[in-house]
Amino acid sequence: MDNDNLLQTIRPALSEDNKYWFLACNVNDVSENGGACVKYKNEQIAIFNFSRRGQWYATQNLCPHKQQMALSRGMIGSTGEACEPKVACPFHKKTFSLITGECINDDECSIKTYPVKVENGKVYIGVS
Repeated sequence: MDNDNLLQTIRPALSEDNKYWFLACNVNDVSENGGACVKYKNEQIAIFNFSRRGQWYATQNLCPHKQQMALSRGMIGSTGEACEPKVACPFHKKTFSLITGECINDDECSIKTYPVKVENGKVYIGVS
């Protein structure tokens, strides 16, 4: 096999939206209205099955306040008039938007978010 074909088998092709979509887990691997942690290369990514909304979200797992890998164990819910989905850190209850990553508690820190898609019972996360 030549190098180009070998590289293609190791790394998925770049999609139309300039993301690599990696298989994170099966739908049944993440409890309803809960989270789990997956690893992609050197990154820990928190993935959330917000079944009450029928939506999936993914963020960095690192809490920017405590510098601990904990967000996947946080509580998810909604806030504000627009019912924006959020996650609360399990250690100090700082909350972050699952859409934008912004801290809802008026802190200037934010978290990284990732697009998620579900196809045929598989959950994929898009990375740059």
